[in-house]
Amino acid sequence: MWLSLSDLAYTRSGDKGDVSNVGVMAFGDAEYAALRIWLTPERLRDFFAGFVLGPIAVYELPRMNSFQVVMQKALGGGATRTLRFDETGKSVAALMSRFPVPASLLNGSETL
Repeated sequence: MWLSLSDLAYTRSGDKGDVSNVGVMAFGDAEYAALRIWLTPERLRDFFAGFVLGPIAVYELPRMNSFQVVMQKALGGGATRTLRFDETGKSVAALMSRFPVPASLLNGSETL
């Protein structure tokens, strides 16, 4: 069974030029532990294929049960250059909230 990231965490996005950043705050310790395993640059690259064209980094903020996801070349050139509807990337968090996460990670039965 699969869950969406929105079942495990809050998300909030912003931008700086052609860089989108998404804050991911897990609802609790179990959700954070699951996301530490699953929320990887490689999986996010697959999820955002064709949308994010540059490197993706995931930074852990363990004292806050949170992550900062930074995606380069993610906004079609940035607010003054892009032809995308959401030129400042405010909806990237909504897109990321659909990121699939295996439910089995919450009870620790799946290892990678």
